[in-house]
Amino acid sequence: MGNGLVEIRWHGRGGQGAKTAALLLADVAFSVGKYVQGFPEYGPERMGAPITAYDRISDREIRVHSNIYYPDYVVVVDETLLHSIDVTGGLKKEGAILINTPKTPDEIRPLLRGYEGKVYTLDARRISEEALGKYFPNMPLLAGIVKVSGVMDTWVFYSEMEKSLKHKFAKKPEVFDGNMRAIRTALEEVR
Repeated sequence: MGNGLVEIRWHGRGGQGAKTAALLLADVAFSVGKYVQGFPEYGPERMGAPITAYDRISDREIRVHSNIYYPDYVVVVDETLLHSIDVTGGLKKEGAILINTPKTPDEIRPLLRGYEGKVYTLDARRISEEALGKYFPNMPLLAGIVKVSGVMDTWVFYSEMEKSLKHKFAKKPEVFDGNMRAIRTALEEVR
């Protein structure tokens, strides 16, 4: 996390919104004056296939252009990936991991291959289903990682998302309201 550079790696499955969340985080960070990179790692893009996406956010110009091998933070969009992928690979001990699960951090830790850093959990499924009536885990997890990482003030993040989504969903006020509700709940419930 030197030079104000924060690196985040997202693990999800195709169709769950991990790539979208990574790009949204980059957009929001950019809108508040940060230098950013947000990009997916492309493999065979199949619905349900494991995917990885990345964010670099910094107060200074970013000169590195590669995948992120030693992230400060990891977001796991799909808990089933814990059984097949080393999601904590390279994750800095001073960093943290955020996992979409109804379980507590203590219940999830044994699945993390000895990772000694901070573990946070968030039930993004329940939050999105209650707020949107559908399973879209990316908004709650986006809010969760902003809170966990401190990459920007949560209030600034909230108001920037409000502006962005108001524009994006101008003709769908129920989608706008649901997303804002999901973000608000996630900011309160991340543990």
